[in-house]
Amino acid sequence: MDVQHFIKQYLREIESGNAAIFAGAGLSVGAGYVNWKELLRPLAEELKLNVDEEHDLVALAQYHENKFNRQRISQQLLNEMAIEQAPTANHKLLASLPISTYWTTNYDKLIESTLTSVKKVVDVKYTNDQLAVTKPKRDVVLYKMHGDIDTPNNTVLTRNEYEKYPHSHAPFITALSGDLVSKTFLFIGFSFTDPNLHHVLTNIRIQFEGNQRNHYCILRRENRADYNDEATFVRAETRQQLFADDLGRFHINVVFIDEFEEVTQILEHISRLYKRKTVFVSGSASDFGNWSQSNTEDALQGLGRTLIDQDYRLVSGIGLGIGNALISGAIQSAYQKQFSHLDERLIMRPFPQYIEDHVQRAEIWHCYRQDLIGKAGIAIFILGNKQSDGDVVVADGVLKEFEIAKKLNLAIVPVGFSGFAAEQIWQETIAHFEEIFPGDNGEIRALYETLGRATDNPMEMISRVLDVLNALSKE
Repeated sequence: MDVQHFIKQYLREIESGNAAIFAGAGLSVGAGYVNWKELLRPLAEELKLNVDEEHDLVALAQYHENKFNRQRISQQLLNEMAIEQAPTANHKLLASLPISTYWTTNYDKLIESTLTSVKKVVDVKYTNDQLAVTKPKRDVVLYKMHGDIDTPNNTVLTRNEYEKYPHSHAPFITALSGDLVSKTFLFIGFSFTDPNLHHVLTNIRIQFEGNQRNHYCILRRENRADYNDEATFVRAETRQQLFADDLGRFHINVVFIDEFEEVTQILEHISRLYKRKTVFVSGSASDFGNWSQSNTEDALQGLGRTLIDQDYRLVSGIGLGIGNALISGAIQSAYQKQFSHLDERLIMRPFPQYIEDHVQRAEIWHCYRQDLIGKAGIAIFILGNKQSDGDVVVADGVLKEFEIAKKLNLAIVPVGFSGFAAEQIWQETIAHFEEIFPGDNGEIRALYETLGRATDNPMEMISRVLDVLNALSKE
């Protein structure tokens, strides 16, 4: 499957709340954990075998248990995985997305620790008993179907444990079957050699035939540099293509990449496109410049309504003079579209005013701004002024939000023709345009230039801003 087509399709599933992740050992290797072969290498040496010559690693683990005991395997797991490693960029990118279902065959704690670090409540399941209880207010369910490093003796690793799995872990089989039927999975870092997953996929294929749900997996193409001769490489390449074709029986679409680094690029693209459907609006006004207050409020109300109409999510701190009109339009559209969960389309958080200690208030407001802005992928700046000792001055709070947005890599959309802080931000954006949009062919710059073109009609803000947003949502 073409990468861009996959991104478009999977992004749609994320936005619909239907996306799930199945993570294999490949996701953890980048963090410093060993793969299966390296995990079993010392055990193979104890058996006087060369792990590089073995193709059935589950059988190898069973041979070791037969000759010695399970405790030695458990100790090897602890030796390699008990020390917590730092999450990779891929873990962080996945955690940033609103994906509520994770499955993994990994024993480590990278997934749950990364999700927790972004303040998500994770309900971890690795025993049958845990499936029967629900963690309050959970954001994510993580199924560790082969166990957890905290209980190494109960992990699934040997042939005997795999054979017993459909009976010993029957509730996990049931839960996985249900998710594969109802959710769209992205398999990442997974080799599809797990017999339990194959059993589940086969049952679903037989029961649903041509009505199976589409899933996706990312695989690295066989590389000539990994093989000693051309003939061996050609056979491996042929075998991989046949394997990819066979995954089609289970409606698993293969997305081929040339290097593992491309996984990060794909996830970055998905994350950027998702976040760019969430817009933070910054601004304030005690003075409306060349516009009348009523005309400006009408335009702001129209902008809020249009953002929701165009399926953008809106985040605002409800700045003085612009917030109420903007939010009124957004709420009006949301109710007309009959959104059942208003908070999924609109986040409104007025700043806490009654904090007497100025230093404490500045610290809280900074954290507050970071939290709000961090939810978005685009920041719109409108007007931006306030009263100070009887004079109208540029609002320093809007400029602070601009600096935070830059540090968080949001796309900046300054309505320069509204004046004040927004005009300053527009001038700086145009001055550094080539650095901000290095691959632009002139199309985006032309749209940004319209944001600085003076007008007597504030209603023009709606169409000009929307043109920029739509271009950025594809970039």
